[in-house]
Amino acid sequence: MTTSIVPASDDDVLIQGITGRQASFWTGMMLRAGTPVVAGASPGRGGRQVEGLPVYDTVGDAVAHHQVGTSVLFTPSSATRDAAVEAMEAGVRRLVLLAEFVPRHDVLSIMEVARRTGSRVVGPNTAGMVVPGTHSLGIMPGFSNEVFRTGPVGVVSRSGSLGTLICLELVSAGLGQSAFVGVGGDPIVGTTTREAIEELADLPGTRAIVIVGEVGGVMEEDAAEAVSKLDVPVVAFIAGRSAPPGRRMGHAGAIVTGGRGTAEGKVAALSDAGAVVANTPRIAAITVAGALATDDRMNSSARSA
Repeated sequence: MTTSIVPASDDDVLIQGITGRQASFWTGMMLRAGTPVVAGASPGRGGRQVEGLPVYDTVGDAVAHHQVGTSVLFTPSSATRDAAVEAMEAGVRRLVLLAEFVPRHDVLSIMEVARRTGSRVVGPNTAGMVVPGTHSLGIMPGFSNEVFRTGPVGVVSRSGSLGTLICLELVSAGLGQSAFVGVGGDPIVGTTTREAIEELADLPGTRAIVIVGEVGGVMEEDAAEAVSKLDVPVVAFIAGRSAPPGRRMGHAGAIVTGGRGTAEGKVAALSDAGAVVANTPRIAAITVAGALATDDRMNSSARSA
């Protein structure tokens, strides 16, 4: 059985590469958000401390002293495969891979080990994920109540920045998130948009889903079939509608080739599946708020009938 995407509230977290400058900074941010980070691992740096947390030489050493459920990897792309495999072989079952441009054959190798061990991989090239109130994993401003707040909307995004903007607009509209999952912008990722929306739709408290997609790949089209089966309203925003074919826009996976992965195709597939496709992040948030308000009125009328 594959591990869930979203961690439980008591799921303890390890930071691989914690002694690096960016990792140290974001470890502090994760702790300020209330994330239960318990340790770090950096080869040759065992015995040190970062933000008051113990640092171990290996993941194996860390899990011998702590009950680690999730590891966030602040590793360069060239080292991500070995670090991910080390974590899974040590028994860590949920990984957040932040590095961009991880070689495709390395990702395939990581996923083979994930299938064998029942592990869940989010990324690579993800900004991370947030469960408001319990976990901010990666390089997400989860400490800010203006961006992430407990609420009824599950958000799935290939882009960390656009996903964060959507979450900000949701909070501005008086809503919040059950969880945010950044699936990542590389051509091959461990968790797909479809897998993420299916799990988020089943989270307690989720009453709507927002999909933030972009040109390139077919994840949004693949997710459309799942959208048609959900019992909650779905709103989507597709970035890069003006991207010329054959030119990468932002993420490594944001490129239209061979007539596949166009914005038009994604909009059509999601619309046909019953999602409302908004033209801007702000309109997406307003649309979600309207759908939930309508649902509340219908439920209130049903109860009074």
